[in-house]
Amino acid sequence: MSTDEQPQRPADTPRSLAEALRSRDDASLGALLHARPDLLTPVPNDLTQLATRAATRASVVRALERLDRFSQQVAEALAVAPEPATYEELHALVAGDEGGDATGNAPGTVDTALRHALATLREQALIWGADDRLRLVRTARELLAPAPQYPSPTGLGPTVAEATAGMSPNRMQDIVAAAGLPSTHDAVSAVRSLTDLFTDRTRMSALLDEAPAESVEVLSRLVWGPPYGQVTADPARHLRWLLDRGLLLPTSPGTVVLPREAALHLRAGRAHRVLEPAPPAVEPLREHRPQAVDAAAASQAYMALDTVEELLKDWDEGGPTVLRAGGLSVRDLKRTAVALDVPEPVAAFWVELAYAAGLVAADGEADERYAATPAYDDWQELPAPERWSVLATAWLTATRTAGLIGGRDSKDRTLSALGPHLDRSSAPEIRHHVLTLLTTLPDGASPTPESMLARLRWERPPRGSAGGGASAGGVSSGGGAAPGNAPMELRARIAQWTLNEAELLGVTGRGALSAHGRALLGSESEGERAGAGSAGAPPVPPAPPSPPSRAELAVSGARAARLLAPLLPEPLDHVLLQADLTAVAPGPLERPLAETLAVLADVESKGGATVYRFTPGSVRRALDAGKAASDLHAFLAAHSRTPVPQPLAYLIDDVARKHGHLRIGAASAYVRCDDEALLNEILADKRSQTLRLRRLAPTVLAAQADPGALLEGLRGMGFAPAAESAEGDVLITRAHAHRSPPRTAPEPVHDGPQLADNTLIGAAVRAIRAGDLASTAPRKATPEAGDSLPRTTAAETLATMQAAVLTGEAVWIGYVNAEGSASQRVIAPIRVEGGFVTAYDHTADEVKTYPLHRVTGVAELADD
Repeated sequence: MSTDEQPQRPADTPRSLAEALRSRDDASLGALLHARPDLLTPVPNDLTQLATRAATRASVVRALERLDRFSQQVAEALAVAPEPATYEELHALVAGDEGGDATGNAPGTVDTALRHALATLREQALIWGADDRLRLVRTARELLAPAPQYPSPTGLGPTVAEATAGMSPNRMQDIVAAAGLPSTHDAVSAVRSLTDLFTDRTRMSALLDEAPAESVEVLSRLVWGPPYGQVTADPARHLRWLLDRGLLLPTSPGTVVLPREAALHLRAGRAHRVLEPAPPAVEPLREHRPQAVDAAAASQAYMALDTVEELLKDWDEGGPTVLRAGGLSVRDLKRTAVALDVPEPVAAFWVELAYAAGLVAADGEADERYAATPAYDDWQELPAPERWSVLATAWLTATRTAGLIGGRDSKDRTLSALGPHLDRSSAPEIRHHVLTLLTTLPDGASPTPESMLARLRWERPPRGSAGGGASAGGVSSGGGAAPGNAPMELRARIAQWTLNEAELLGVTGRGALSAHGRALLGSESEGERAGAGSAGAPPVPPAPPSPPSRAELAVSGARAARLLAPLLPEPLDHVLLQADLTAVAPGPLERPLAETLAVLADVESKGGATVYRFTPGSVRRALDAGKAASDLHAFLAAHSRTPVPQPLAYLIDDVARKHGHLRIGAASAYVRCDDEALLNEILADKRSQTLRLRRLAPTVLAAQADPGALLEGLRGMGFAPAAESAEGDVLITRAHAHRSPPRTAPEPVHDGPQLADNTLIGAAVRAIRAGDLASTAPRKATPEAGDSLPRTTAAETLATMQAAVLTGEAVWIGYVNAEGSASQRVIAPIRVEGGFVTAYDHTADEVKTYPLHRVTGVAELADD
């Protein structure tokens, strides 16, 4: 064939990925950098470097893992297609001879989904070229194409040409003859003839009609992969029939493979057994009235605030110690769970949530303990809806994953609450996406967990794929475990934890997304938009939304707080006193009332109403805090909607009458009392022997115990002593609120590049365009010119710059910055003086000044 007769590539067809990227507009390049943020670190110098980086193995693997299931199937099909492939060839591999009907998908559905998948792959620079010349990036083809070392995701094997490479010409002629084909003069023609037979549906069907039933059975065991099998040195007749006709080709001693062309015929042209062009629908489990959902979520939100306050109140005077390796001990977590009256995993969640919100931290002392931070005091002063918003936004963005607590890390160490190694970078994205999927359901509907997990697996398939195997008739094919036998992947576990934690936090109610939970996501339109799996919806959904930025989350959190506010109960300024020495709070109490009542009485039960019980010990606690009996009577009378019961008034007066009658100070300790008979009673009591008391004066007893132990000992004997200072004044004991130094909330920990904002992406695109302009600008050829930076002497550089100032022409320079990074630039010099050149930099689109000693060389641009 002459040169004129050869098919010509269209002039506008790119010859490389770099040329394909060069033809994109800025919006398309920005979409690439947003989808693959690893390409931004550092910002490429030009489009050639961007294309090179986009084709590296690590970047391609990361991009392939973030594709949805159908986009992965399209990439896998393209890896086994001829290169370059046409859209029609790819469509045939994806949909098969029936156009998708055999897999239960309408042809139009497959075509729409295929075009969407191709657009996604093009946007992420995994494929390039027009529809008549589709090319998969070489690294992606190497990862997805069949190879003997690892199974192909499609289960297809090598082509006839690949499997017969190195086979003797005589053996090829024997196979051609056994297949009923005319003999050829060379092995290449024989391979082409056998390939044409296997790809001809009519002739291939006729050949298989002649096959023994056992041979067809062997092919059926290999057709969906793995395509490799083992044969003995003396194969059976039905295996010999397949070997003679090239339907099984040897790859190594004792190993055979089903050629790709033959497998595709047996599969009716399909690359995949099950085609998944559309995501599975998220199915509703139950439906409730939206008002009931909001009320249940609000009730749980109030309980969340109460639980976090109770946790930090329990740690107010100094919480549990920090383990040497960091975190809470198992014993301290159990104690916290008992104090909160919740299971240990739930207690771990509340502890981690308080830590993520910056409300608790280690105090940094020598005997390090966990304590509330100063931010906790500020948080307490906020209205209840805003306090909930702080917790909810902290949970939504935290990479720390409480569900891992109690498990083991890669070194078989137990993962403890507040300890290291709990960060999972995918957690915020999964939480946000799970909640977003809830918006695709009708208002008030809760999802079935199975459909939720199936949807997530489609949108981000787990790594690897399981294959099936068979062994019969002397041929055995290897296989993997079925997906159902594999342990639940981390992504699915985080999704399940998200549903549970959202219910605990009050983002959802009765399993359905609440109105304030929907507002927390920041886009009602997503809730109104039908899900991709819903009836009548388009077959291809948009990409899962990215988690919101902190600024966006602050706005959505404030809106969620406004929606939650009317649903929370108003704080009450009263309680109901009862004759059995209890007080009932029929709802949440105002903070001053709740704090005083917590000192004066003990909480007996919680729920819709809180029950407080008055005891001698609780009344004495209030008196120790500096309250007088008259103060307590006035407080109860002012805040009770019922008269103060007589038993409660008698209890207060009785404890107050005894309180402070005995005085204890440091001798090491002493007891003094004006009532000598009372001191005689103490000395006569056998229970006082452990205190080792002796009389110093008629009204003074000395003790070997310290004042604290003496105080507790006498209280245990039924007395009501009061501690006094060295000056003889009664000491008022109040709880000492221990605080850690100011601490910021822990930053999310990510194990990969983060999504860049639009400003950074826009700047990166301009920089890449500028660098590409400099690297591709035409310049006059010189004997030593090449693709490297121009090299000229200092005198030549100065002379050329001065000439460019006079003529106003642009020149091409090489420049090395202070960090030693070399780059190419196109500049129009304005003036040259003092060892610097001031010029308009076309690559940066601004006027800049460059030291001449950092210019490696200068060259004139070509006339065109």
